[in-house]
Amino acid sequence: METRINWMGTEVGSKWAKYIISSNKVITDSALPKAVQELVKIRASQINGCGGCLDMHTKDAAAAGESMVRINLVGAWRETTVYTEAERAALELTDQGTRLADSSGITDEAWANAAKHFDEDQMMALVALICTINAFNRLNVITRTPGGDYQPGQQFI
Repeated sequence: METRINWMGTEVGSKWAKYIISSNKVITDSALPKAVQELVKIRASQINGCGGCLDMHTKDAAAAGESMVRINLVGAWRETTVYTEAERAALELTDQGTRLADSSGITDEAWANAAKHFDEDQMMALVALICTINAFNRLNVITRTPGGDYQPGQQFI
């Protein structure tokens, strides 16, 4: 796979990424559990086929202490027993929020289930995270940014 454009090497791309990464600090600093944050990033990246983001977030999750079993099973989360009810609710919201074209959006049932596990600030952090990772997935897929070379903790900007 050959990259179409090095978005980090362009003025517009690097500026845009700085703003998105900066806005992401609100999410990472929130009370939304870090394990949920990593699982959501991995799941959305799987759905979107984003090798660059999958490379980054699976390695970052492992470096943060997440088990390989949980990382490897995210794609089949419905058929496993390794995730908490709260994590499962977040993954369902991620699936529905990422596959907007496949349905009419987030069901009331999925929203209510997630709201049982997360307070309003955590819910907003979860929604913002789903939006942010989908934006980065789309950027990387459109520009064909490959995965494979990421090192945990690597800074892009």
